[in-house]
Amino acid sequence: MEQRVSLVTLGVDDLGRAKEFYERLGWRGQELSETVFFQTGGSAFVLWGREALARDCGLPVDRGFGGVCLAHNARSAAEVDEIVAAAEAAGALVTRRPAETFYGGYAGVFTDPDGHPWEIAHNPDFPLAADGSLTVPDLGAQ
Repeated sequence: MEQRVSLVTLGVDDLGRAKEFYERLGWRGQELSETVFFQTGGSAFVLWGREALARDCGLPVDRGFGGVCLAHNARSAAEVDEIVAAAEAAGALVTRRPAETFYGGYAGVFTDPDGHPWEIAHNPDFPLAADGSLTVPDLGAQ
């Protein structure tokens, strides 16, 4: 697994309120499917409903889910499988086995020993540069 965080997703209680807050800070995001993506250098910051994020991570909301998920974008579906298997062998709990996603990618989720969720994803619509930096595409063209 390359050493990088591709996305940080915050589970929010009110997407509109959260989006407005970041826009008042001068950030500009793109909304797609009840999710807001902000380009942040070579990575992305994402807002998504707290319950939807918990479900996507394979975690119940009432289990003390902190509302944050880190993501590592892989270069292929096979790499997703390799990383999730390596994490499980290292002691991670796999909360969502790798599978095709609703957005046309492939992803799985594990939690580290302290319960922090990591999504490992291959998303062909979010290109990775050679150095691993991620570029959020024009979501209006999707």
